[in-house]
Amino acid sequence: MSVVNSSQTERRIVFLILLVAVALPLIFPIGWKTGVTNYTKMVWELVESTPDSSVVIFSFDYDPSTMTELQPMAEAMLDHAFSRHQKVLVTALWPQGMQMADQAIKVVKAYHPDITYGQDYVFMGYKVAGIVAIQAMGKDMEQVFPADQSGTKYKDIPMLREVKTLKDVAYVNSLSSGTPGIKEWVMAARDVYHTPVTGGTTAVSAPGLIPYVNSQKQLYGLLGGLKAASEYETLINRVGSATVKMDAQSVAHLLILLFIAAGNIKALRARKRRAS
Repeated sequence: MSVVNSSQTERRIVFLILLVAVALPLIFPIGWKTGVTNYTKMVWELVESTPDSSVVIFSFDYDPSTMTELQPMAEAMLDHAFSRHQKVLVTALWPQGMQMADQAIKVVKAYHPDITYGQDYVFMGYKVAGIVAIQAMGKDMEQVFPADQSGTKYKDIPMLREVKTLKDVAYVNSLSSGTPGIKEWVMAARDVYHTPVTGGTTAVSAPGLIPYVNSQKQLYGLLGGLKAASEYETLINRVGSATVKMDAQSVAHLLILLFIAAGNIKALRARKRRAS
């Protein structure tokens, strides 16, 4: 009975230590830097090389179920785009995507308080029909977006006056956790109208999209999961939510390894005592 109680006590101590170890980096960020993959660097280079004042599309093609991975990407890429003075047309192929966009913009405005609606970014809203809507953008943007979410007519939005079709957009960034999403933007925007497409997705979905990156740059790089989001934050020299979460995850992994080592040492000593 004492052995059982001792085991339960040890288990509770381990869980408590793990809880504290994970919580502390979330409260007091460490800011550990991480190695950057070529796929992440390709995304960064596309945004970095796009000229100032270019109009770009950010499509929020996900919902709250995957925001833990995708929201940090959105915040980091918006931060980078605004730092390059790019004009962001915000849309979504998923019904709750615009809610995700609104949250991301609110976070990024803390870094860029001077950005103004209609001049630096605009919410054009959720669009149904997926690839059909994208194909229509290639012919006439105003037909697809007669007005923004507040009711302002397309032609009255200053940053969009020179944007007639997708060909007038510097690049499309799709943050996608499924269909419709990155694949539809690649097939319609890039393959048909030759508008560069980049984006981010969940870690589990990334392997299925890597061939688009390797195949004649149908996709200009790819952010896959929270690790890639933290890599992007490293490239823009920012300690954001992805870096903080990766700090907590890294500490947890290190602690688990220490517990495994300690458990093996304890088991080895117990075996030696029994043998003697």
